[in-house]
Amino acid sequence: MQPETRYAKSGTVSVAYQVVGSGDVDLVLVPGFVSHVEVAWEEPRLARLLTRLASFSRLIVFDKRGTGMSDPVPAPPSMDERMNDIGAVMDAAGSSRAAIFGISEGGTLSLLFGATHPDRANALVLYGSWARRVSGPDYPFGPSEEQLGEVVAGMERAWASGEWWDGGRPSEFDDARHRRWWARYLRMAASPAMAQNVIRMNIRLDVRDVLPKIDLPTLILHRTGDTWIDVGHARYLAEHIPDATYVELPGADHRPWLGDVDAIADEIEVFLTGRKSRPRRRTSIGLEALSRREREVAALASRGETATEIASHLYLSKRTVESHLVSIYAKLGVQSKSELIRRGPELGI
Repeated sequence: MQPETRYAKSGTVSVAYQVVGSGDVDLVLVPGFVSHVEVAWEEPRLARLLTRLASFSRLIVFDKRGTGMSDPVPAPPSMDERMNDIGAVMDAAGSSRAAIFGISEGGTLSLLFGATHPDRANALVLYGSWARRVSGPDYPFGPSEEQLGEVVAGMERAWASGEWWDGGRPSEFDDARHRRWWARYLRMAASPAMAQNVIRMNIRLDVRDVLPKIDLPTLILHRTGDTWIDVGHARYLAEHIPDATYVELPGADHRPWLGDVDAIADEIEVFLTGRKSRPRRRTSIGLEALSRREREVAALASRGETATEIASHLYLSKRTVESHLVSIYAKLGVQSKSELIRRGPELGI
């Protein structure tokens, strides 16, 4: 079930947040450049990542000011304001100290928060992150300022569809249903102008001088083939943060909920708790691996019925049907509904 959305007061700004789970470890998730704490739960794979993190922690998620359900602001907030927002959310959630998990630019913010407020952070986890967004004479990673500027210029034209994101390199997991949700997520998370201004602010960020000052246990996770943030950024972080733990994961998706979610969550759980509580993953595949309900959903989907139509026939919610379809695709080894329809007879459906 989607958790309750609450508001923390950071100065005069209201910051939307949610608390999920009841583990011994408080884990604050600092999102990438835009987010929406409620629309996030509409995507089964992202919901699964959040649920997996909440299985071993008290997970605190929030929308940065100017994005999602937090108060709009006239201009991109400063990093100091964003750090204040993290503290305000922690106060509202009753967390005096927490592990800080930053995704993409959220990792950069997490580094600054950990260095500035070591009394409030007991560990840092960075995924797909960076210390400097663009390349330079002494930093060969990432696009040039001009190249990223071109991406920003094209965002307004394609923001409504989300098509600006992949740069012509779509993910194998990014099917039509996910693309529709992703476009809606972006539209709900921020206006095109705010999103552009946030990335323009990122172009100017360089926190390399902070790295040697990090005196917290730090886990750095990065997918080797990440098409949005080059893996060289993570290797640089690992070389310059004292005693950092660096784990390179297979895959090319920057968005952590696409691809192997468990590989990410397992590394974080072991790092923060010293154990892995996730039960052994089911290894059976094929038609026999489907539950009775999944067989019913698969049969209707293979005939071309939409999630809404299946939900009506089986008296389920559309979201439940979509969750079943994600599981069905994984168990049958198909990537999309069209493949399910095409291979239905072969698979015995």
